[in-house]
Amino acid sequence: MRFETTILRPVAASGTGLHSGVPVNVRITPAPPATGIVFLRTDLENFPVPARAEHVARVSYATSLMRKGVLISTTEHLLSVLYSMGIDNAYIEIDNLEVPILDGSGLPWVELLRTAGIRTYRRRRRYLRIKRTVTVESGNKRISILPADRFLLTCDIFFPHPLVAHQTLEIEVTPDRYAIEISPARTFGFSHELDQMRDMGLIRGASLDNAVCFSREDGVLNPGGLRFADECCRHKALDLIGDLALIGRPLLGHVIAERAGHAMHAALVSRILADPSLYEVLSFDQLASRVVDALVS
Repeated sequence: MRFETTILRPVAASGTGLHSGVPVNVRITPAPPATGIVFLRTDLENFPVPARAEHVARVSYATSLMRKGVLISTTEHLLSVLYSMGIDNAYIEIDNLEVPILDGSGLPWVELLRTAGIRTYRRRRRYLRIKRTVTVESGNKRISILPADRFLLTCDIFFPHPLVAHQTLEIEVTPDRYAIEISPARTFGFSHELDQMRDMGLIRGASLDNAVCFSREDGVLNPGGLRFADECCRHKALDLIGDLALIGRPLLGHVIAERAGHAMHAALVSRILADPSLYEVLSFDQLASRVVDALVS
């Protein structure tokens, strides 16, 4: 895309917070160019919390943002969709502390944004292009980003369950491919971990309507089964994109995630933003010119 975008008309959704179990209403509205994505807590006099890495507060079972003590929890699904569908600027009005989980995937948000439409501004879109490989690792977990002129994603996961085990997804993230191949994938969990998570104050709003639950043995408790054989890997890719969106600009690079999670995603974003020598900021025209020069040479 050459120019920045926002949505054409406001859209709204209501639901329940996955971890808090609280009812919550969300309204997404257009925002001026150069605004970025900004949450507005309408229950707290529209207090703004920009969706940027500097406001990351917690990164365990979800990514939460906090500014001056005001929290926005479980942001990754909505941010993933806004980022992948090419929305640069929007206000997200929210009347509680957690983004609603809806059906556990990004698909309802994709459908909502399609209803909203897209408005294009005359301000040129600026991309963050990775110049040197960056890696964060811990034990057998690793996430890297390599230089590339597109946004490429390789996601590799392993869970000790017969229906999950080892899964890998390789994809160039475009709005169309994201909408079809990633957004329908739902969050997931395992039945033998549920009590422990509830004891930790988590998944108070979880149900089979908004999450895939694997039985202890070899089955899926959801009546409809899985949407993809590798739904877990696709959902991890959805989460990863939502966390990378906190960079605040469209990303050009090849991200390779091996058993990584929210904390490692956040660490990669922090590592990139802390060292300007790792990246350059380019307009679409500058990028296109480089690609043409490379082909000619």
